[in-house]
Amino acid sequence: MPPLAARILRVLGVLAYAGLAVIVFVVAGYLAFSTFVRSGTTPAPDLAGLTRQEAAERLADSGLLLRVEEDAGRHDAEVPSGRVIEQDPGARTLVKRGSAVEAILSLGPQRIAVPDLAGQSLQSAQIRLAAAGLTLGRTLAVYRPGAGAGAVVGQAPAPGATVSPGAVVDAVLALAGSGPVYVMPDLVYRDYERVHGFFELRGFRLGSVKFEPYEGVAEGTVLRQFPLAGHPLTRRDAISLVVATAQTVPPL
Repeated sequence: MPPLAARILRVLGVLAYAGLAVIVFVVAGYLAFSTFVRSGTTPAPDLAGLTRQEAAERLADSGLLLRVEEDAGRHDAEVPSGRVIEQDPGARTLVKRGSAVEAILSLGPQRIAVPDLAGQSLQSAQIRLAAAGLTLGRTLAVYRPGAGAGAVVGQAPAPGATVSPGAVVDAVLALAGSGPVYVMPDLVYRDYERVHGFFELRGFRLGSVKFEPYEGVAEGTVLRQFPLAGHPLTRRDAISLVVATAQTVPPL
């Protein structure tokens, strides 16, 4: 082999050996550094759903501390109050031993205080409930002396009760009128004269009274009525009746 070629081969061999030595040194250094760094770290445990005490004990087992963000708690419909809903660093993240893991605790399901709707109109009550995150439900009407017509005089749930967001609140409204409201009785098959005397004596107003022949029913028997039985009735309402009369016999 010529001397020049042999010299080139020796130089290349030395360079290859040096390169290999550098690679081995770098890999060994990286592994040594990684081992040194990792020896002082640990994966953060999962704290989700734990109480403050349970979270502190689990972190202590890993050489970590608990720090709770007292003012950062938030409502959660699924996680009970006082349990962890979020942590930083997250679960299984490598952290240095002796460092703290921040936790946010649940305030439990959100509850809303029912506003007082007394004296509000139906529209105002609906707006006030919507502003509080609630919904107007059923409305009933009753006579209430001294209350303005259409004003809220009762509600369920009561003012101040705590409910879930979107809950339904029923309202009771005052009826227009200057007197009490009664329930219309069932007058069918009663004697007209007694019915007439009963209502007239108590200040109720009889409206139209029609007489119709009706086979098999005694004369003077009430056949139909308006308002119907069970409906509200005031002294200002007219009571209409259809009464049976005697059958007429056609001439031969």
